[in-house]
Amino acid sequence: MELAKVTVRGQITIPKEIRKKLNIKDGDKVVFLEENGKIIIENSAMVALREVQYAFKGEAERLGLKNEQDLVDMVKEVRREMWKESHADHD
Repeated sequence: MELAKVTVRGQITIPKEIRKKLNIKDGDKVVFLEENGKIIIENSAMVALREVQYAFKGEAERLGLKNEQDLVDMVKEVRREMWKESHADHD
């Protein structure tokens, strides 16, 4: 169990071991979440990553991407199409 003292301004120092476990570095932001009557502190970047992963859930299957190479090939094709579009006026 780790303890932190609250200052007059409501500030705390997150203990080193907790910062390490949450992968919190200088300048990072944290988010406080309420879950089942408890307050949870998390690295905000990790929360954002989970939200993005959830938002894209099922998209790979929908797009027919079965592995990393399929994704690389799709990105190359999109780039090729974008290049053609941006250079179409120059022909």
